[in-house]
Amino acid sequence: MEGFKRHERVAGMLRREIAQMIYSEVQDPALGPVSVTDVEVTRDLAHAKVYVATSQPDTMPSSLKALARASGFLRKRLGDELRMRIIPELHFKHDDSLERGDRIEELLAQARQRRE
Repeated sequence: MEGFKRHERVAGMLRREIAQMIYSEVQDPALGPVSVTDVEVTRDLAHAKVYVATSQPDTMPSSLKALARASGFLRKRLGDELRMRIIPELHFKHDDSLERGDRIEELLAQARQRRE
């Protein structure tokens, strides 16, 4: 069995740290309530896609803009906190899997209702 690759370990570490920093340190009023759902890091550790979700989909565009503005600050803070030679550039993306899951549940409920 092959162990986790370094970029996967780094992705997990970044997910935890970024989520905590967004919650406690980013003070942008345009930032709505977001959750970091996943982080994908390139093998060379130069870039990281940070997937975020929210329970308020109408706030997502402004939240993504606020996170893009805060990416330099977050990257600097990650450099202060983590013992890494390279801190990846952060690219924030909307994770719509929660909304898709809700929509599927809604469709299944409608199908059950029609069957009854």
